[in-house]
Amino acid sequence: MAVTGRSAATNGAAARTPQLQFCASDPGALSIVLIGDWRLKRGLPSSDAVARRLDIATKPTTLRFDSRRLGSWDSGLVAFLARVQEIARARQIALDPAGLPDGARRLLRLVSSAPERAGGRHGAMRPGLFTRVGEHSLALWHSAGALLEFIGQALLAFGNLLIRRPHFRRSDLLGIMFECGAAALPIVSLISLLVGLILAFVGAVQLKQFGAQIYVANLVGIATARETGALMTAIIMAGRTGAAFAAQLGTMQVNEEIDALVTFGISPLEFLVLPRMIALVLMMPLLCIYADLMGILGGGVVGFAMLGLSPALYVDQTLHSVTLSDLVLGVAKSAVFGVLVAIAGCLRGMQSGRSASDVGLAATSAVVTSIVFIIVTDGVFAVLTQALGI
Repeated sequence: MAVTGRSAATNGAAARTPQLQFCASDPGALSIVLIGDWRLKRGLPSSDAVARRLDIATKPTTLRFDSRRLGSWDSGLVAFLARVQEIARARQIALDPAGLPDGARRLLRLVSSAPERAGGRHGAMRPGLFTRVGEHSLALWHSAGALLEFIGQALLAFGNLLIRRPHFRRSDLLGIMFECGAAALPIVSLISLLVGLILAFVGAVQLKQFGAQIYVANLVGIATARETGALMTAIIMAGRTGAAFAAQLGTMQVNEEIDALVTFGISPLEFLVLPRMIALVLMMPLLCIYADLMGILGGGVVGFAMLGLSPALYVDQTLHSVTLSDLVLGVAKSAVFGVLVAIAGCLRGMQSGRSASDVGLAATSAVVTSIVFIIVTDGVFAVLTQALGI
């Protein structure tokens, strides 16, 4: 467009500025006239102008382009054309790209044929608070349903084990028991010893003020037998064995080994999950008893070195303070915790996707789920024992 009353240099700069105009060419057709250099650095017109034009005018049946006054262009023009194409498709208007340069037509065709990547629109509207709460609530509901279904299938598999020959190999069960039991002794020893030592040290600092150092043995013995022995063992096994179960079963998902078992008519739950659950449930009480002994030994180290207690006096005070009900409660807790760790690890492993990152996510989720289950269950035990006077 010629602009009168301006110098030639000003006219040249105006001509290079990207602009768009609308022209009603044929009946039922609307032409978009592209003017100037359509480059990102020059600032491009918004496609909203096209949407407003289509909304306020008589709705055309065809949308065309006129690029005779178009200068140089880059990807900004293609992005504009793609948005115009979406606007026309939403209003059921045919788009005729014949008036565009050959390169722009090919790029527009390529953009139209390529599927849009999920989440690729950074400017998409974020869901509202109630929408997010609803989505998380539905996800939690589905997760709870999947958990109950898995527990039901595990109980059925265990019931089948009692009435007929197991579908897993005994060598697999023994190997898993070794991994859950003897192989875990070093880390259980270290953690339990340190926890007992810390409990005794904290108690000694306070009890020395009253001259009641001997009661450190009571503190460490009762706390270890009722709580810390089972709790720390369960957390150790959640991070060590629960994650291993999830990673093993997730890797089998990636390698399609579980699909192969189903093809051969073998239940993955009975062949893979059941031996892991049995092994962990059998080993957890034994590890708990061992952790109790190591925790009491750790408390004894503080009693011997810091408080001047004799080993005989410390052991005698511990035996008089710790009752059989304390030991039974801790062992019962450990068995329940073993079930929870096995369920969480095997469930996340069976739910794993078929990529390396999915296996890592399954292992992480197994640890988090196990620890949450353990802490919640321990709280339930604390309330029940208080109510029952145990």
